[in-house]
Amino acid sequence: MDRPFTLTRHEPEQRKMRLHHPAPAAGARKSAPVEKTFAEEFYYRKQMQNRTRMVLRLVDGEEVRGWIEWYDRDCLKVNREGEPNLLVMKRYVRYMYKADEENGGRESDS
Repeated sequence: MDRPFTLTRHEPEQRKMRLHHPAPAAGARKSAPVEKTFAEEFYYRKQMQNRTRMVLRLVDGEEVRGWIEWYDRDCLKVNREGEPNLLVMKRYVRYMYKADEENGGRESDS
């Protein structure tokens, strides 16, 4: 016996999602979240393409100013004007921000 079937406007997308992401079997554990989201790579590439001036605050409080030329899993190459370029290990970077955001709404860290 066939039931009447109504197709909502979202049904094709939902059907696609079910095909690509089947429901877990009863009693099965949830899978771990993805390890890599590529957000970091996207951010670095965007800053590299625009040659955005960045400020890197290191764990010892020192600031490095310049733009990111390239990066890999463990380090960043920072080009600086009038000073030597630096290869900075990511583990020593506390945080970074765009230099043009320095006076526009950024709180001081004192």
